[in-house]
Amino acid sequence: MSITMIGLDTAKSAFQVHAIDETGTAVIRCKLRRNELIPFFEKRDACTIVLEACGAGRHWARTLTGLGHDVKLIAPEAVRPFVKKGKKNDAADAAALCAAASQPGVKFVSAKSLAQQGTLALLSVRSLLVKQQTMLANAMRGLATEFGLTAPQGIGKLEDLMALVDTDEAFPEQARQAFRGLFDQCRVLAERMKTLEAEIVAHARHDENARRLATIPGVGPITSSLIASSVADIGTFKSGRHFAAWLGLVPRQHSTGGKPNYQGRQSGDTQVACLGSNVDDPPGSTME
Repeated sequence: MSITMIGLDTAKSAFQVHAIDETGTAVIRCKLRRNELIPFFEKRDACTIVLEACGAGRHWARTLTGLGHDVKLIAPEAVRPFVKKGKKNDAADAAALCAAASQPGVKFVSAKSLAQQGTLALLSVRSLLVKQQTMLANAMRGLATEFGLTAPQGIGKLEDLMALVDTDEAFPEQARQAFRGLFDQCRVLAERMKTLEAEIVAHARHDENARRLATIPGVGPITSSLIASSVADIGTFKSGRHFAAWLGLVPRQHSTGGKPNYQGRQSGDTQVACLGSNVDDPPGSTME
């Protein structure tokens, strides 16, 4: 029995293995616990292992590559068509990985390094804090509006809104305390974001790829760090247009009958997609 490819469906504690030989015949189908995974692959001869490109998949790609295996990451949307209808389970997903990776012209995703994922963690946390700050600001404005108080748009205008609440004698004390709690939490988030942004800017100043990207007009340290950390191998893109499509700057095409129809925007790598609306550089950011 000679195993040439293994499809590995990963999860938090359960892992499904689907191994095939050179003829494409399944020779091993089994489920492994987390503590059984490494011993299983240590006993196998070097072969190709296919995983879905996700955060955990990148970790296992680095780990299994260290054991001498050739690990390939494949985008989930490329695997989905090969999952048998009516059989959506871990075993079917593992088998679909092998089927998708066996197709001619399949494109694989480059695995990110630990340093790249570390920087992406900073960007991801910053994105979460931006969303939380926006939620708090909207809640504060909504609460103040209930009592007839408004302020211009912008996070920087919340100080003025807080001043209005403090000086308005008709504002109920219970509501004032609730408003003050939201305002204090918003300031805490702003301080955390400032710390994260300082670390991101420091990375952009020292990373060669990020510095080169920052020379593009309109690209600051946060955007350059995001791209430098998200793209493991820029050589996988054939052209600038190809890269733009991966970023999500090209509309998704739904054309038929010779009539072009473009809808929405197409997202690329998962990390870029989840940060897509929050990668603006802070005002005043500079690489100098």
